[in-house]
Amino acid sequence: MRTRITLACTECKNRNYDTTKDKKTHPDRMKINKYCRFCRKHTLHQETK
Repeated sequence: MRTRITLACTECKNRNYDTTKDKKTHPDRMKINKYCRFCRKHTLHQETK
């Protein structure tokens, strides 16, 4: 079963993306490099609660 998660920029702490993940394949918090429109560059985004 896929669950909805929110990704937040690790530099400016803004929540930018909503996505889904499979808890069986990714039990830990996800970390993805994505574009942050507030920082105007690619930064590391981490899953939030």
